[in-house]
Amino acid sequence: MRPRIGVSVNFEDLGKGRNGMYIGADYTDGVYEAGGLAVVLPFTVDEDVIEDIAEDLDGLLLTGGVDVDPAYFGAEPLPGLGEVTPVRDRMEALLIRAMMARKKPILGICRGVQIMNAVRGGTLHQDLPREWKGHLQHAQKAPRQHMAHAVEVVGGTRLAAIYEDQTVPVNTFHHQAVAKVAPGFVACAHSSDGLVEAIEKPGEPFVLGVQWHPENLWRVHAGHRRLFAQFVEATARQHALK
Repeated sequence: MRPRIGVSVNFEDLGKGRNGMYIGADYTDGVYEAGGLAVVLPFTVDEDVIEDIAEDLDGLLLTGGVDVDPAYFGAEPLPGLGEVTPVRDRMEALLIRAMMARKKPILGICRGVQIMNAVRGGTLHQDLPREWKGHLQHAQKAPRQHMAHAVEVVGGTRLAAIYEDQTVPVNTFHHQAVAKVAPGFVACAHSSDGLVEAIEKPGEPFVLGVQWHPENLWRVHAGHRRLFAQFVEATARQHALK
């Protein structure tokens, strides 16, 4: 049986008092291609339900989306802060804590690495154009499959073992980013202008987050495909323990 991987969703205001959820197919296709079973997670902040979800899942994929509420890293909103979704922030915070308490694998992508870092005690740049004086464009104006810049991967990390290369081409669509890395985590990739592009937690079965969008790249780049494959392999090992 395929390991069950919970996939977080975006909130969508449909107008006229209606709302919904959506998720990019590249995420779920990446999970299926790697041998996992994608379980899309509707919103809830019921803590008992969250505990049941965490107990049932073998892994968690935190997807991209809107900004993280700065309250999660002890800050107030600055002028450049974008849209936030309180119910999503709350649900993902509860899920991260519940999954880590059970030592279950987590992969965070873009917003996913940001919320993971914030929930575990790190901080974020709320708005890179105002707060970061780097020289790169971090919100590319190119198709999602286009690799806009490279990141330098730190040797000896899990990420380095996955990508098998020190320099990795990535895409980039973000204006928040990791500032101070959460306690117990390490930065495992940086852009050429010094921005943290990935973090991981040593000693855990698989707790890793990347700022780029490998779900758009796994079809065309072996390293990004291995990221999904090794995440799903970690969830399969978790599944085997049941």
